[in-house]
Amino acid sequence: MTIAQVCKKYDVSADTLRYYERIGLIPPVPRTSGGIRDYDEESCAWIELMKCMRKSGVQIEALIEYVALFQQGDSTIEARKALLKEQRDQLMSRMEDMQASLDRLNTKIERYEQGLMTTEKRLQRLREQKERR
Repeated sequence: MTIAQVCKKYDVSADTLRYYERIGLIPPVPRTSGGIRDYDEESCAWIELMKCMRKSGVQIEALIEYVALFQQGDSTIEARKALLKEQRDQLMSRMEDMQASLDRLNTKIERYEQGLMTTEKRLQRLREQKERR
């Protein structure tokens, strides 16, 4: 596949694909005799994996390390697994933080819907008192 076809298929820019290859996020892409990138099934599988990992918030540095470990072979399976577990733990922590924020927003919305905006009313009263001084 050409870079244009891959861009369209995976909804990613050519610059992003070149960047991912340059920094080692995806292994070097095969090239035609004329030097044009010719994405094969393996290259596309790496792109899919990296898109999924990036979408879940896995850091680029961790992914570069993962690819480097993968290229070293089966002796790095445990290290790759540990790296993925660490990234999973970080994602779970971010998800917990996001859930707490979502819960707070939902509570706030409920208060608006019920007309019980006590905090806002208190802040309004304090502001009015301050302005009167």
